[in-house]
Amino acid sequence: MSQARYGITVPLNAPLAEHPRLIRELCAAGYTDIWSAEVDGLDGFTPLTVAGLADPEVRLGTAIVSPYTRGPATLAMSAAALAEVAPGRVQLGIGAGSAPIVEGWNGARFERPYQRVRDTVRFLRAAFAGEKVTEDYETFAVHGFRLSRPPQSPPPILVAALREGMLRLAGREADGAILNWLSAEDVERVVPYVHEGGPDKEIVARIFVVPSEDRDTVRAIGRRLITSYLTVPVYAEFHRWLGRAEELAPMWAAWAGGDRKRALDLVPDAVLDALIVHGGPDRCRARIARYVEAGVTVPVLAVLDPRPGADPLEAALALAPAAG
Repeated sequence: MSQARYGITVPLNAPLAEHPRLIRELCAAGYTDIWSAEVDGLDGFTPLTVAGLADPEVRLGTAIVSPYTRGPATLAMSAAALAEVAPGRVQLGIGAGSAPIVEGWNGARFERPYQRVRDTVRFLRAAFAGEKVTEDYETFAVHGFRLSRPPQSPPPILVAALREGMLRLAGREADGAILNWLSAEDVERVVPYVHEGGPDKEIVARIFVVPSEDRDTVRAIGRRLITSYLTVPVYAEFHRWLGRAEELAPMWAAWAGGDRKRALDLVPDAVLDALIVHGGPDRCRARIARYVEAGVTVPVLAVLDPRPGADPLEAALALAPAAG
């Protein structure tokens, strides 16, 4: 039986030049996957290139890069380059992202996200196959592009998905879905939409982990995270769809009214406990295992060590599967 997959998010809280040593330690501890998070720190490909060169077996994935912030050809070339570094070990996760990132930070227009992601998946399939692409897609056009170095092992394409339409797209046209900001119980609800496209579709989930038994510390970190993410329209709609409208309505109202402090105070403890894994290592591992039982094939930890100046690996190594 192949080893169960167990991932962690990069970049870690250390200079990128130190990552090769850190990646090797993580892999020795039982982590099989390194997944990038491209938000406002480092880009989604460079940390994975470093990781792929540091360990000859570790699997790599983007979770996610956006088709709004890179042109189609540039996105294909970036993925092809990473696939040369780690042939057969790369998964390309793409997703629409959100209006603040796309419009506020990158000067693009966040329009028709479903169609843009669908068109990008179709383009990437053709580009990875070495085809010369001349196509007027619904949301962009490509005229005469061919990858001169198509990947020998084309990366599987995963789609970041929240609600029914994108979840079904992930199963129908891509190789699986990337999930974010949901509980293990929520996984049971969303996975069947992906599996409409086949039972073998990959299900990757980023799981926020605060490895602390200090409830006040966990609450402080969790509330900041939840108000940062769940007030963004795409995530707010996701949680309305999941059935949390009544629980989160007071927080949303305070946030919309400009009272950020009140919004933090109004994050329900039950929602925080559902969406953020916290506690000692054994408790955290048990919660992560629950995601796998619910249908996640690759749990990807986003470890948030609350201790100032903490060693960037200490908490991650304590949560590693081999540690259990």
